[in-house]
Amino acid sequence: MSDFSNATEAATLAVQFDQAGQTDKAVECYRTAARLLDRVRDRFPPEKQLEVRDKVREYLERATILQDQKDKAQQEESERAMQQCYFLMQQALDADEADLKVNALQLYTQAVELAVSVKASDPAIKARVKSLAEQALDRAEEIKGIKKMGGLTISGPNKPVAPTTNRAQYQREQSVHLKVSGKHTYSEEEKEVLRTTSNINNNCFLPFMDVDLAEKFQYAIPFEDRASELKLSSKQAREFDCWIRPHELCSDPKMIVDDHVNCFSIKQTIVSDCSFVASLAVSALYERRFDKKIITSIIYPKNKNKVPVYNPFGKYMVKLHLNGVRRKIIIDDRLPYSKQGRLLCSYSSNKNEFWVSLLEKAYMKVMGGYDFPGSNSNIDLHALTGWIPERCAIRAGDADFNADELYDSIRLRLQRGDVLATVATGDLPDHEAERTGLVATHAYAVLDVRLANGVKLLKLKNPWSHLRWRGNYSELDTAHWTESLRSLLNYDPDSAAQYDNGVFWIDYSSILRFFDVFYLNWNPEMFHYTYCIHQKWDAGNGPAKDAYNIGENPQFSLHVQGKGAVWLLLTRHITQIDDFRDNKEYITLLVYKNNGKRVYYPYEPEPYIDGIRINSPHYLCKIIVGDGSADRYTLVVAQYEKTKTIYYTLRAYATCPFTLGKLEPYPYFKSLGGEWSGRTAGGCENHRLTYPNNPKCVVTIPESRVPCHLVVELKGPKQYQIGIDARVEALDDPSVTAPFLRESSGPFRSGFVVLELSNLPAGRYILTVSTFLPGQEGPFILEMRSTCPVTCEIRN
Repeated sequence: MSDFSNATEAATLAVQFDQAGQTDKAVECYRTAARLLDRVRDRFPPEKQLEVRDKVREYLERATILQDQKDKAQQEESERAMQQCYFLMQQALDADEADLKVNALQLYTQAVELAVSVKASDPAIKARVKSLAEQALDRAEEIKGIKKMGGLTISGPNKPVAPTTNRAQYQREQSVHLKVSGKHTYSEEEKEVLRTTSNINNNCFLPFMDVDLAEKFQYAIPFEDRASELKLSSKQAREFDCWIRPHELCSDPKMIVDDHVNCFSIKQTIVSDCSFVASLAVSALYERRFDKKIITSIIYPKNKNKVPVYNPFGKYMVKLHLNGVRRKIIIDDRLPYSKQGRLLCSYSSNKNEFWVSLLEKAYMKVMGGYDFPGSNSNIDLHALTGWIPERCAIRAGDADFNADELYDSIRLRLQRGDVLATVATGDLPDHEAERTGLVATHAYAVLDVRLANGVKLLKLKNPWSHLRWRGNYSELDTAHWTESLRSLLNYDPDSAAQYDNGVFWIDYSSILRFFDVFYLNWNPEMFHYTYCIHQKWDAGNGPAKDAYNIGENPQFSLHVQGKGAVWLLLTRHITQIDDFRDNKEYITLLVYKNNGKRVYYPYEPEPYIDGIRINSPHYLCKIIVGDGSADRYTLVVAQYEKTKTIYYTLRAYATCPFTLGKLEPYPYFKSLGGEWSGRTAGGCENHRLTYPNNPKCVVTIPESRVPCHLVVELKGPKQYQIGIDARVEALDDPSVTAPFLRESSGPFRSGFVVLELSNLPAGRYILTVSTFLPGQEGPFILEMRSTCPVTCEIRN
């Protein structure tokens, strides 16, 4: 029975090798065990021979399964290697066609090296790989100046090859369709702002530049991003099994199926990013409807038709608008996968398509991981497209809310391709959500807006791709869907009821009742001109609140040269997810008709546009310049309460030429401290006996080629009304006429007052600082900014 013993030993080894994943040895041992056991089968009693025969069959079947699995894996490996060869070849051809010879040569060489390393048992694959290698080698040799003639290799003259690209300076362009209304390059201060805010959630996302178009997408082994295993949400973590690549999910992965994205294929899962998924949906619909690639244009690598392609090496680059500029995000293609065998991220219902999952991954990387606190579509759509964000709150009960005007604007502009729109619910009681089919604090994509038979309707999509509205004009509504309306909208509620894809019609009255806000992102191509400024506002500059004094707020001068519209977008840069999760910075932009000069008091003059302070990163205000309108404005950045340094971008879009520049304070600065105390607390001029006792500041203006300009700010206790008077004590040149006899800061004000003195000739000037009433004691600070160096001292 030695054959039986050997068969038993071979079977034991086969199981051990099988469990250890040593396929070749396991197959050999299973087959050996089967052969030896079959040889001794006749030696067993008849009743045992059937059992032995079954065991032989079991060993042979297991060996066959393992061998088939190995052959299939080898086949898939060789096919994947061939995919990589084709990818390299396509990238090389595209670089070659673009006359980027250095890049093309590198890619052709890599294609040859990879093709040579492919070990394929399938003759068809061998032939295809060989043909590919020969094509790549021939073209590489041509580029290097090597020609083959009659078996002889002839080396031609070495021609210098231009570098692929040069690293360009940061540019202000937001869109190739817009003219930059000012200097194209950034100042050193602006570059520092952009560098500082490139560090977002512990990753560096640099501004996207021309050199990034030559990004390398091929590697010896599949690419892995250091930071790509993003933090999972708690729901994901409970179901998570592993990270998986597209080629492990399907045999023929693609970035986009049929070169067109489809909004109806997008499905959100358990990542709480409904606003982002809704943004993807409206962007995808826009691409198909208007044939303009606003979403697929941001994904790399691409083919020669500028369509994003699947990369078998696993690396992708995404261009997102973040913190004032377009920035570069690198990811790999590993996606979170569940124990139940499904993706734990948003995906396309086209199983071979991965643009949805990879765009989401890029955005989640910026946001610190899949443990995402939620956002709004203004922010998400701006990041994806760079389109201008506007928040339109639905305030049906407010007298100044024009619901009809908002509806008409969205309907007409959506049809023209001027806007992308989503709409979001607020808090809803559970019973209301159950009754209506709506989800509380949830974003919906606006797919269409129609006025049909006098009825105002909107077509929405739930990013979940299921759960629909149950009220008026839903597929369940039998009262409102007339034959005429069905025909006009090409909609059959009975057919729609058969499958819940999350898409539904809803009337505008129900929108006004159950939804909170429209998020609109406007096409920059509506404008012809743009300009942006990136700045920092230090926490220590100026008072914490600007209720009395906005003179130290960042200010800008806007000069509009013609008639038309100017839209101003203020964007605060965010670098930490905690700031995004619990945003306590309330910002706005104030617009004054002040001839482009600095403004010191919040309500003098009255703001032309008194911005509302909001805690969104984006704030938009609009100026319409028509007949009789001012053409010079002062723009003031404001916060509700300044607690820390903020970085921000101010970007203007206009239909006519304009200039935008920062109002820099005068270069020379002096600060003096003093106090009103006892005798020196003399009060205003109404009190003639005590007024002369007030503290005085003597300011000496030196001789200069041009007259000096001086701004004096007096700061004191807010409970006092304070003021400044100025008079000329003496001029260095007696022949020069004094610029004034007496100037004052005007009405006395609480805690803060300003006096501007222009065109001062050389000489001495006396400034008297006072409270309105005598006997009001306390400290004060006198600050002076001037266009030339001055000297000053306090006299009591």
